[in-house]
Amino acid sequence: MELVPADAIAMTMDREPPQECATPVSVEEACRSASETHAGVAYDHCMASLGADPRSKEAGNKNMHALAVLATRMAIDHAASTESKIDDLAELEAASSDPQARARFNHCLEQYGGAADLLRDALDNLKAKIYGKAMEQLTAAMGASESCEDAWKGEEDVPVAAHDREYGRMAHIAFGFTHHAAAAA
Repeated sequence: MELVPADAIAMTMDREPPQECATPVSVEEACRSASETHAGVAYDHCMASLGADPRSKEAGNKNMHALAVLATRMAIDHAASTESKIDDLAELEAASSDPQARARFNHCLEQYGGAADLLRDALDNLKAKIYGKAMEQLTAAMGASESCEDAWKGEEDVPVAAHDREYGRMAHIAFGFTHHAAAAA
């Protein structure tokens, strides 16, 4: 997916500026709201993930938009670390003679490389408050974990399962927060 061109952003900015929801929101409120409206957001996981990040208190003191930006940054970090872990596993697998495993790892590497790019584009659009485009990109980026898991279907041991799950959860949180930020705009 592509970013919205700068001239389109400028045209949007020439119109009435979007109303920003300046109401501070706690991580607890944001996680509860997102988990109630988005099936992919688990309240306990949301609280644990964002509660562990010291930046969340500052972001929450601002508004839901700031929490959406933070959650998207965290999803980018998860995508990058998952891609790195898969790359390490693929290097170990390169020594083996299992071409199917190598193909699976390569598929996952492609998926996570694309997801990281989509998430960065989503972050740019989110910062510009182009919520619809950001949500499209977040939705597309969520497919990486599902596609990677599908590549391993039928295998007993899925070496990337935990990383896939964690990335998918964080991407869902970013989407849920972005959706709520858009509704408040």
